[in-house]
Amino acid sequence: MEVIICKDYDEASAKAYEVMKEVISAKDDATLGLATGSTPIGLYKNMIKDHKENGVSYAKCHSFNLDEYVGIDRNHEQSYYTFMHENLFNHIDIKEENINLPYGDDQAACDAYEKAMDGYKIDIQVLGIGANGHIGFNEPGTSFDSLTHIVDLQEKTISDNARFFNNDMNLVPKKAITMGIATIMKAKKVLLIATGANKADAVYGLVKGEVTESLPASILQRHPDVVVVVDEAAASKIK
Repeated sequence: MEVIICKDYDEASAKAYEVMKEVISAKDDATLGLATGSTPIGLYKNMIKDHKENGVSYAKCHSFNLDEYVGIDRNHEQSYYTFMHENLFNHIDIKEENINLPYGDDQAACDAYEKAMDGYKIDIQVLGIGANGHIGFNEPGTSFDSLTHIVDLQEKTISDNARFFNNDMNLVPKKAITMGIATIMKAKKVLLIATGANKADAVYGLVKGEVTESLPASILQRHPDVVVVVDEAAASKIK
């Protein structure tokens, strides 16, 4: 596990893009595992900027997203489908037919997403980390052997996401469909980005803590190629 400590969010986003660009430059048909939330927006802005200014192409790439809410339409303003299009896909040359996001509320939908990934090996999986150590929507207690599954979101996660729903927890979906931890661990490379003091405990557990299902991200200690990009605030407890 390589840990890169940056000054602030903008520097962390730029460093994360360096890691991403290295993969894209080496393989123009790379399969990208992508994440939503506020953390990777800076990375995506850098991807868009380099595409527009320097012609970095994603035309041959495929993408698979980590997760999606259950119970809201794909075209809802807070769906992850909408988020990814507004913050990345609409601004680069990736083909719509090469974009994959999980969707549905039952085991059949989970199995279909795993089957869709069968023919691909994710070259780089982008992750954030929750304040409780979740990756994707794999909450504490999730089995390390889990594949794509439906989860009940914990109150902490619902509370954290309320800012996207007019700060009303009642509007936040209570379930999600997510890649499982075993699914994530299949990626060739993992790029985890964490910024802000509220992530410091989770980052400590990720980097220096016990590998335990009570902190899902800790499993990444067992992955052969992980780059953790953090700002000084998120790194405050591992320095």
